[in-house]
Amino acid sequence: MSSANEVWASGDAYEPYVGRWSRPVAEAFLAWLGVPPGRRWLDVGCGTGALTQVILREAQPQSLTGIDPSAGYATYARDHTPDPRVTFLVGDAEALPDPDGVYDVAVSGLVLNFVPHPARMLAEQVRVTRPGGTVAAYVWDYAGQMQLMRHFWDAAVALDPAARELDEGRRFPLCRPGPLSALYEGAGLGRVETRAIDVPTRFRDFDDYWEPFLGGQGPAPGYAMALDEERRAALREHLRARLPIAADRAIHLRARAWAVRGIR
Repeated sequence: MSSANEVWASGDAYEPYVGRWSRPVAEAFLAWLGVPPGRRWLDVGCGTGALTQVILREAQPQSLTGIDPSAGYATYARDHTPDPRVTFLVGDAEALPDPDGVYDVAVSGLVLNFVPHPARMLAEQVRVTRPGGTVAAYVWDYAGQMQLMRHFWDAAVALDPAARELDEGRRFPLCRPGPLSALYEGAGLGRVETRAIDVPTRFRDFDDYWEPFLGGQGPAPGYAMALDEERRAALREHLRARLPIAADRAIHLRARAWAVRGIR
C-alpha cells in the first residue's frame, strides 16, 4: 500500500529520517537470529544499506545480496558499502531474480508493509531460501511505540483530520505481532516467533527532529512537503508544543520495531 506523496529515491534524505535509527534495530535483530558465520544472505528491500552493513559487520557472511526497487537507494548503498562480499541489485521484491534455494538466510528491514502484496514477497523469500534456512523481517510499530512517527501523525491529524488516511499506524495493520505470525505461518514456515525491539532515539534539539521531515522520503515527510508553507509551519509549531523537550533542548523518544522469523 502506498500513497501519492511517497517518494523513495534519495539516500541522503532518508538516512537522517529513518536510516540512522534502523541500524541499532538491525544489530538487535541479528543478535536474535543468531545465524552462524559463513552463510549466504539476501537482504530484500535493502534501501540505503542499513541492515546490509550490519550483516557484513556482525554476521560474517560468505556472501550477501541486497535488492531494492529504487535505483537511487541501491546506488547510495553501493557507494557507502565498499565490501567485496556484497552485491546490490535493482529489482522487485515480489519477483526475485534468483533460482530456488540459493540462500541460507533471507531478511528484510522496514519493507514488508510497503510492498503491494506482502504474502507474495514472503513467498519469494521462502522460495530462494534453502530447506532449514531462516526467513525473517522487522517492521516499525507504527500504531504504538515508533514514537517519532506517532507524534508526527497525531499532530497532523489534530490539524487535518484527512491526514488520518495517510497515517502508517492506520494503513499498516500488518505491523503487529499477531498478523506477522499469521503471515509467516501461512507461508509454510516453521518455528515462527515474534519479538519487540526497542531502541532509544535521541534528538539533540527540535530542529534535529523536524528537519528530516523536510526531506520528502516516505509517507510522513511526503505529507509534510505537500503542505503549503503556512500549514507546514502550523504543523511544526504544534509538534514543538507536544514533544517532550528537555531542559537541555534534547528530545528523548523510543523507536519500537516488531521482528518475526521462521524456518524454511
